[in-house]
Amino acid sequence: MLLTLTGGAGAGKTTLAAVLVEASPVGSVRVVHGDDYYVDGPERGVWVPDDEGVLRLDVGDPRSVDEGCLAGDVAEALAASSVVIVEGLFARRMTLPVAVRDRFDVFVDLPADLRLARKIRRKCLGEGFPLDVLLRNYLGSRRSAHERYVEPERAFCDLVVEAVAPASVLASHIRDAVEARFGTGV
Repeated sequence: MLLTLTGGAGAGKTTLAAVLVEASPVGSVRVVHGDDYYVDGPERGVWVPDDEGVLRLDVGDPRSVDEGCLAGDVAEALAASSVVIVEGLFARRMTLPVAVRDRFDVFVDLPADLRLARKIRRKCLGEGFPLDVLLRNYLGSRRSAHERYVEPERAFCDLVVEAVAPASVLASHIRDAVEARFGTGV
């Protein structure tokens, strides 16, 4: 089974994936993190100049994801695991080279102000990333990229969960929905 968790930066996709794995009643569950699949060279992806003219990868654009590598790793994981959870901004958008019979797509929703607050807490307070750079990126491109690329995925997902609830509650909703659809757990 393939379960995707799509939603904005800071919505809680990674945390939710970890809770799903921890409480999973099935054998082998593997998580694939979309953030691990951004391209690594200027010959691919979308690159934009920062304030000083240095080209930076636009991680808010799905064309900056190495889709071939992501799809290949997910296909391998599906061959070896009972459940594969793919979490990331663009998780639902991936095209796999193999047919997946049991696929369930979840949109993890959280209001923009709460996503931004979580991102500030994690990146700036936790990792020391400059707040002014994060806010400039958010206002300059990330907010509009979310509306253009991430938000439309909501309409194609099987379930939307409101991430203001604790991850354990969201995981329970997802497990119930998957069980109702497929008769099997996550």
